[in-house]
Amino acid sequence: MSGLLRRVGVPARRRFIQQTLRNISLAVLGLAGGATVLKRRRLLREGKCLNLGICRNCAVFADCGLPRALSTRSVLARRRDGE
Repeated sequence: MSGLLRRVGVPARRRFIQQTLRNISLAVLGLAGGATVLKRRRLLREGKCLNLGICRNCAVFADCGLPRALSTRSVLARRRDGE
């Protein structure tokens, strides 16, 4: 009888460990994503470039107020206007 109970407990224990590890990994991924978002917001607030100075392919180029982005926008506007 005790052998039967022991065999029934092993899969339940294994499932518990798998679910625990899965939940821990999801929590770590969530924390890493949150840290990335917070770092990006902090860099924008401090006025630091997010895209290593490559303005044309930057996601925030249209709203960026850094000197390099302003210069790039003015050059692109002059090119577009034909000057």
